[in-house]
Amino acid sequence: MHKPLWTAACWLLVIPYIGLLWVPFYNKSEPQLFGFPFFYWYQLGWVPLASLLIFVAYRSFRDDE
Repeated sequence: MHKPLWTAACWLLVIPYIGLLWVPFYNKSEPQLFGFPFFYWYQLGWVPLASLLIFVAYRSFRDDE
């Protein structure tokens, strides 16, 4: 039996888009982290987070037989 396409795992894939779509939210230089402006470290912080969310979504759809 197939799982429904739009499960909670699919909605996890939307989170990075929402977090990065509205640029005025993170288009600022303060607060800085290790000398990097907020604009850069906010986007770079999404890289491991998005990878984790993609992994969770993949594991939920993978067929374990």
